[in-house]
Amino acid sequence: MDTATVNLSLPKKLLSQIDQQAKKESRSRSEFLREAARVYLKRMTAWNEIFKYGRQKAKELGIKSEEDVYRMIQDYRQGR
Repeated sequence: MDTATVNLSLPKKLLSQIDQQAKKESRSRSEFLREAARVYLKRMTAWNEIFKYGRQKAKELGIKSEEDVYRMIQDYRQGR
């Protein structure tokens, strides 16, 4: 694995929590933080795709505001 070393400042309490969890999982601090970064990036990519889809659908349906969404929900519930 091609790696780079980084220095990172963390609050002491957070570092303690990281170390405790890494120990429970029999991982090094570095591996724990690598996995946390991977999970975060994967989750953010998924959310970005969801928001992109939502923006596309809103454009297709002519939704420009939250009020438009509420109106559409009311219309649907009232069978319009």
